[in-house]
Amino acid sequence: MNQGNIRPLDGVLVLSFEHAVAAPFCTRLLADMGARVIKVERPGVGDFARGYDDRVRGMSSHFTWINRSKESLTLDLKSDAAQEVLESLLPKVDVLVQNLAPGAIGRLGLSYDQLRDRYPRLICCDITGYGKGGPYEQKKAYDLLVQSESGFLSVTGTLEEMTKAGISIADSSTGFFAYSNILAALMLRERTGEGSHIDMSMLETMVEMMGFPLYYAFDGAEPPARAGAHHATIYPYGPFQVADEETVMLGLQNQREWVKFCEEVIEEPDMAYDERYASNNLRQKNREDLDIRIKGKLIAMSKDELIERLDKCGIANASVNDMHDVWEHEQLKARNRWRMVNSPVGEVAAPLPPGVNDKFEYRMDPVPGLGQHSEAILEELGFASDRISEMKSKGVI
Repeated sequence: MNQGNIRPLDGVLVLSFEHAVAAPFCTRLLADMGARVIKVERPGVGDFARGYDDRVRGMSSHFTWINRSKESLTLDLKSDAAQEVLESLLPKVDVLVQNLAPGAIGRLGLSYDQLRDRYPRLICCDITGYGKGGPYEQKKAYDLLVQSESGFLSVTGTLEEMTKAGISIADSSTGFFAYSNILAALMLRERTGEGSHIDMSMLETMVEMMGFPLYYAFDGAEPPARAGAHHATIYPYGPFQVADEETVMLGLQNQREWVKFCEEVIEEPDMAYDERYASNNLRQKNREDLDIRIKGKLIAMSKDELIERLDKCGIANASVNDMHDVWEHEQLKARNRWRMVNSPVGEVAAPLPPGVNDKFEYRMDPVPGLGQHSEAILEELGFASDRISEMKSKGVI
C-alpha cells in the first residue's frame, strides 16, 4: 500500500519562466504528478494569459486550466536583486522550463549552456515555435500560426473553407511532448547522474501529430480533402442528423459493421451486399449517392432510437455535446472525475488529469494569485524580512 499518497515527482523542483499555454501546460502536468512548480511572473502584470478573458468568476479560462498547483513568484528579471534571488534558488532546481522569445533566456544568463557547468544535474527545456537553428529560429510563433505552418489547417474544415481547431492544439500538444521529454530526462539522470537540454519545437510537434494525413500524401500522392466533421477517408464516419434536428456521430470501421448497419440499423439489407459499397474505398468513391440514401433513413429516427440500434450492433457512436453537456456528463460523474480546487476567486471545479493510477492521487492544489508566494519563497531562501520589504517597495517582486 502506498503510504501517504507518494506521487512520482514528489521532491522535484521546477522553475518556470512561462506564459500563454505551451510551457504552463507542461509544468501543470509536472505539478499534477507532485512536482513543486515555481512560476516566475512579471510584477504587477504576470503571465499575459491571466488577461485573456474573465470567464471564471473574473479569472481567465486559459489561466485557470493550466496553472493550478503552482506557486507564483514575481520578479523583475532585469534587476540585480532578482538575479540574487535566482542565484539562491537555482542550486535547488531540478528542471528549468521556459517559453520566452527566442534568445531571451540567454540574455538573462539562464540558458542551458550558461548554467550546466555550475549545475550539472539541471534539466533545461526550451519551448519555441521552430526550434534552435534553421531559417525560422527567430520567427514568432503562436498556436494558429503553427496550425497553419504544419499543414493542419489544410486538412481541417470543409471543402470550401479551412477551419482552425477549437482548442489550442499546437500549444497543448507541445506542452504534453515537453512533459514527456522531461520525464525521460529525469529517468536518464537517474542512470547517468547528469542533466540534459531539451529543444522543443511547436512545428515539429504538430508535424508529428499530422501522421495519417502526412503519410496519405506520401511520395507526391494527393492529400486527404477537408471533410468537415466527417472522416476524410472512411465512410460512413461522422455526424448524421436525426429527427428533431438532433445529431448523432457514428463511425463504421470495417465490413462486418457495414453489413450490420445496413441490415439492423437502417433496415436496408440489399445495400449491405451492393457491389458499389462492398469496401470502404468503394463507399468513398460512391459517397455522394450513398450519403443521400443513409441520411434519408436516419432522419426518420430519434436520437435515442438510433443510438440504441447502434449500441445493439456494436457500432461506435457518440452524442454531439456542447460544453454544458460535458460539465454534466454522466460518465464523468459516475467515475468521480471532478475535483474542487481553490483559487483567488474561491473554489472552482476541475477535471482530474487523464489516467487512474491505483497507487497515488493527482495533486489538485489552488490556482495562484499573482505573486502570492513571493514573500514565502524569499523567506525560505533566507532573505531577511526587511530585505523582502525593500524588494517589494522597489518593484523587484
